[in-house]
Amino acid sequence: QVQLVESGGGLVQPGGSLRLSCRASGTAFSISAMGWYRQAPGKERELVAGVSRGGTIVYGDSVQGRFTISRDNDKNTVDLQMNSLRPEDTAVYFCNKGTFYGGQYYFGTYWGQGTQVTVSS
Repeated sequence: QVQLVESGGGLVQPGGSLRLSCRASGTAFSISAMGWYRQAPGKERELVAGVSRGGTIVYGDSVQGRFTISRDNDKNTVDLQMNSLRPEDTAVYFCNKGTFYGGQYYFGTYWGQGTQVTVSS
């Protein structure tokens, strides 16, 4: 059974940084595309970043240049380094196991439980 467990959320001031981590189990992680999504209250879930099994990366427009996704196939983890955080980055962040096709990330069935990120002074 696939399990995705996120960690690293919290409260941070505008301009600050946070690092989220997702550990996967029950799946062949090294051949899986992985991604991060977020959902703010009253808004649809949106792609933050995705990484293919080969290391190709895509970012959502609103986080380009501020967030960095990385994966460690030895540890079965995918991390999201978030810099220059803004109040509008406030959301629940979810880890996802998906697919990568045509240079795009597509979400799959498996989701983590989510971790809250709040950016506020």
